This record gives sequence, C-alpha cells and structure tokens, in this order.
Amino acid sequence: MTTPLNPQDDFNEITQLIHAARQRAVQAVNTALIELYWQVGQFISRKIEQAEWGDGVVAQLAEHLARTQPGLRGFTSRNLFRMRQFYEAYRDGELVTALLTQLPWTHNLNAR
Repeated sequence: MTTPLNPQDDFNEITQLIHAARQRAVQAVNTALIELYWQVGQFISRKIEQAEWGDGVVAQLAEHLARTQPGLRGFTSRNLFRMRQFYEAYRDGELVTALLTQLPWTHNLNAR
C-alpha cells in the first residue's frame, strides 16, 4: 500500500527553497555594497590624506555622481563622508573586514 501524496508538502518545500535563495541573494547584494562602500571610503580617505582632496571635493563628487548617475541613491556628501569614516574606523582590523561584509550597512552606521 502506498502512502497518499500530499502536494502541500512539496509546495512548502519549494517555498522554503525560494525563501532560502532570496536570503542568499540579499546577503550577496549586501556584501557587494559594503565592499563598494569600503572601497569608496578608502579612495576618499587616501585622497584627503595625501592632500589631493579637501572636503569641498567630496561635495563636488556627490554632485557629479548625482548628475551623471541618475537614480543612484546613497552617495550624498554626508554618506560619502560616512564611507570614509567606515573605512578609517576598520582599516587596521584584518579579521574585522571579513565580518563587516556579513553585517548590514545600517549596523555599521549604528555601531559608530
């Protein structure tokens, strides 16, 4: 005698697979964004440390990005300075950088 098939169980399994894939996608995007913010912060920090840029250039960069990248969000002067702070706060922590890519950006902002 065979057990009756319950398609609901199969449907629930598919739903769980979809949910897990979405979670992995969100994590991958989050990691890529934090790596980008780190790189932007590093770039800005080095330019300022080498006295190639002043604070006014960061504002110009924000304006340039707004003008040349329509629809791009999150790259205001204030956020660019936050990216610089983010980089400077953690740049010396070799093990910390791997962990940072696993945390949401807002967690890093709130931790400062």
